[in-house]
Amino acid sequence: MTGAFRRKLAGLTTALLAGAGAALSGAAAGAEPPGPLRLGLLTDLSMGSPEVRRDRRRGFDLAIAHIDRGGGVFGRPVAVAVGDSAADPARATAEARRLVEAEGVHAIVGPDTSAAALSVARQVTGPAGIPTVSNSASSPKLSTAEDRDFLFRTAHSDVWEGPVLARVARGRGFDNLGLLYRDDAWGRGLAGSFAAAWKGGLVSVATASGQTGFLAELRESAKRGARALAVLAFETEAERIVRQAIDSGLYRSFLFGGAAKRIGLVRAVGGDRLGGIYGTGPATPGDTASNAAWEAAYVARYGGLPEATYVREMYDATIALALAAQAAGSVDGAAIRDRLRGIGSGPGADVGAGPDGVAEALRVLRRGGSVDYEGAASDMDWDRNGDLRRGRIGIWRFTADGRIEDVGAVAYPR
Repeated sequence: MTGAFRRKLAGLTTALLAGAGAALSGAAAGAEPPGPLRLGLLTDLSMGSPEVRRDRRRGFDLAIAHIDRGGGVFGRPVAVAVGDSAADPARATAEARRLVEAEGVHAIVGPDTSAAALSVARQVTGPAGIPTVSNSASSPKLSTAEDRDFLFRTAHSDVWEGPVLARVARGRGFDNLGLLYRDDAWGRGLAGSFAAAWKGGLVSVATASGQTGFLAELRESAKRGARALAVLAFETEAERIVRQAIDSGLYRSFLFGGAAKRIGLVRAVGGDRLGGIYGTGPATPGDTASNAAWEAAYVARYGGLPEATYVREMYDATIALALAAQAAGSVDGAAIRDRLRGIGSGPGADVGAGPDGVAEALRVLRRGGSVDYEGAASDMDWDRNGDLRRGRIGIWRFTADGRIEDVGAVAYPR
């Protein structure tokens, strides 16, 4: 055996031993899974309609139940911590900080409003590297938020809803409108998207959060002979605006943005006044296997379908974070974030919502595979801004007998 051959053999032996050692080390490291995954729920628990608070919490709880029934994340049940955003950006930011610093959450579902989501992302979750998926924040401003790519959403962007609302207004025969919008990230965003698509007469007037009297703003909006009023406000504000508009004789015809799609609004004002009034907002998913499985599971657990909006989106946000953590094999925020886009964009095993779909997704991911998750509300294909690439904007109306009727949907992008 020559000296050169001995040196070559020794080098090969050393390399093989090093590789074996690394493999054994990796196996040992992988033997103890991380976890448990700690998810924070940041939602409006003390503000807004009772049915909204109830149904959205149910959407989150149903997702946790399906994850745990499917074996959990890393084989363990998900730990949950809850914060009340109270429809207030400052409160939401403080609660997010508590969830991250005191509760030690690895990811957050919520918050509900666009203003709160922007504040939380900029001040807490972006700097801390905590992936956050809002189920109902829809302002276009979220697309360019300073969030270090940690803010996603399962709600559509209002860049798509504004043109649909304009289309509905034209279809109702209106050519001259007044518009009152809430002066926050959501209201300004939807008002701007609507105005850009609207070709008729328009006088837009901002209203302040917490405002109770709107007569001056109503008169300003009607000064050019508006035939109808578009109302972009939360339920309580929308009720006051509509009552004051009718009582003053300024308006009897209205249009609504998605935040007013509340059964409590038509019950409070009356179907005799609001019956036949149209609005836009999140669409029901239509006839998909994923939605059918979700609806069956929701009815089995709660006895009926939700009355509120963005409940399926709450479920999907929760499932997506759990699947991303399982795919990453880690509770590290950046690792979870980096797996979020792959969960619903494929390639991978086609899986859907509901207990069986979630269990199958977790099984595939535990084995090192990949999944293409179709949510209960929509597919989960996010772009580089954390916005859904595709979706549908719903068209709905109040009925004379005090219900909300879904009458159509427009797919985006068109």
